[in-house]
Amino acid sequence: MTDISFLEHTTSLPNSKAKFDALVVLIGDAGKLSSTASGFDKQTGGAVKAAIAAGKFSGKKGQAISILAPHKLGVARLVLLGTGKEKEFDALVAQNIGGSLVSHLNNEGAKSARIIVDASAEIAANIAYGAKLKSYNFDKYQTTKKAEEKPTLVTIEVAVKDAKTAIKHYSVFEKIIAGVFFTRDVVSEPANIIYPESLAEKCKELTKLGVKVEVLTVAQMQKLGMGALLGVGQGSVKESKLVVMKYEGGAKGKAPLAFVGKGVTFDTGGISIKPANGMEEMKHDMAGAGTVIGLIKTLAGRKAKVNAVGVVGLVENMPDGNAQRPGDVVTSMSGQTIEVLNTDAEGRLVLADALWYTQEKFKPAFVIDLATLTGAIVVALGTSRAGLFSNNDKLSEQIFAVGKKVGEEVWRLPLGEVYDKQINSDIADMQNIGADREAGSITAAQFLQRFIKDDKTPWVHLDIAGVAWTKKTLDIVPKGASAYGVRLLNELVSEYYE
Repeated sequence: MTDISFLEHTTSLPNSKAKFDALVVLIGDAGKLSSTASGFDKQTGGAVKAAIAAGKFSGKKGQAISILAPHKLGVARLVLLGTGKEKEFDALVAQNIGGSLVSHLNNEGAKSARIIVDASAEIAANIAYGAKLKSYNFDKYQTTKKAEEKPTLVTIEVAVKDAKTAIKHYSVFEKIIAGVFFTRDVVSEPANIIYPESLAEKCKELTKLGVKVEVLTVAQMQKLGMGALLGVGQGSVKESKLVVMKYEGGAKGKAPLAFVGKGVTFDTGGISIKPANGMEEMKHDMAGAGTVIGLIKTLAGRKAKVNAVGVVGLVENMPDGNAQRPGDVVTSMSGQTIEVLNTDAEGRLVLADALWYTQEKFKPAFVIDLATLTGAIVVALGTSRAGLFSNNDKLSEQIFAVGKKVGEEVWRLPLGEVYDKQINSDIADMQNIGADREAGSITAAQFLQRFIKDDKTPWVHLDIAGVAWTKKTLDIVPKGASAYGVRLLNELVSEYYE
């Protein structure tokens, strides 16, 4: 990962002893030069304008070109970084261009850079924020990779007037980054490293931030009647866990905000086994839980003025001789019975008991669950948005708004009786898949809604199957685990509930 620092912006030029090998200046849409870029253009005999005129660079958001060995600047390269249209140059754009800069510098082999920001301290902090998020690299198991194949960028200095204010903004971002990177780490780990017990141990690290962590064992869950969750994990030698993380930063006695995560640390599909091709990706079927843990870490790290609880159901879905069979009937903590028609529709079984427990135990102000729940949501929405299902318009609208703000977007899908009827069972209270394989994401959400005790509890289900892992590099997300939801829900709390 790239180290970030700030310093006061001055008009003086670097000399031949500059401690960085890339100098970065901002260029607006249609090649509009910032004041610093204009100064450098004069110093280099018009090299900046000449470079813009010679190629396709026009200052569009995230565009970058380098002028190698620029005259009189004493650095290896001068990088022109496009900011796009001035009226659209907001915090999110700043983050995205910070991410673009990291990609550009790594592609060129730069080790260090100074970016001069003529805009506000807040914009400078957001550029740094995006750069840091993009610099994440999970390479702990790569022992033979050649140096030229690895990211080269080690440091970025951000030069801005009023660096103290920029540092103040960035110090908050650092707490969010810590939560995001935690989530990316645990989601990236293979299933022989992250399994229910080891992930529960990772949760205990949050006690250093004042979070109270409780881990429920199989025996305790049996006593509570969590037959739905336990049924999923009974085919694995890895013992299932339910982890409860309590953060108390708000008024004493005030109802907490509740976040519940699906934590299937590996999903073979069970007896309804998945095809071998691509099954290795099922190590990230615990991304919902990973997001919840990273969110609680973020809230505690930045000392958010709110009470929050994170509950994650941790299981491994394996097909041994003791595994749950298609056709089995299990009894959930709520007392409702479930006919398990497909053991690969297991996440909703885990969430059923985790949701009920959360409401019984904490009587939360709202409950939001996150899960890589259905492939159908990827068919419906692709990989740019999470599916949102809810019983509450206000909470849904809040999440939609902050999703646009931070770049983790959602799209609301319907719920209704016509869908709910599809999960009625002939021999139990419900079945765990829809009758006709249609509207798979919606019937999964209808299943979860049956474990929301009443409509007075605002509830949102986020199906993150399409956004929790990316197979291509995005603006501020490198290929792999995205930690989708940490920034989204932190912003929800910050904007509306503190």
